[in-house]
Amino acid sequence: MPRFPLLFISGVTALWVVAIAILAVQNATAASVQLLMFTSVPIPLGTLMAFAAALGLLTGAIAIAITAK
Repeated sequence: MPRFPLLFISGVTALWVVAIAILAVQNATAASVQLLMFTSVPIPLGTLMAFAAALGLLTGAIAIAITAK
């Protein structure tokens, strides 16, 4: 893979990590997630956002790996 796309992807990922870190520090209040009738344990909003971003990155990586030929 050429250098520029890897550098671009790394830069975008680094910006997301920094943004999540800043938001995690600013939003220390506990939040809980509700899905249908299930409710999670209250956890800090920043931690919840970090898990959501990590899940999104993993899902995207798996989707690219599956569809790449």
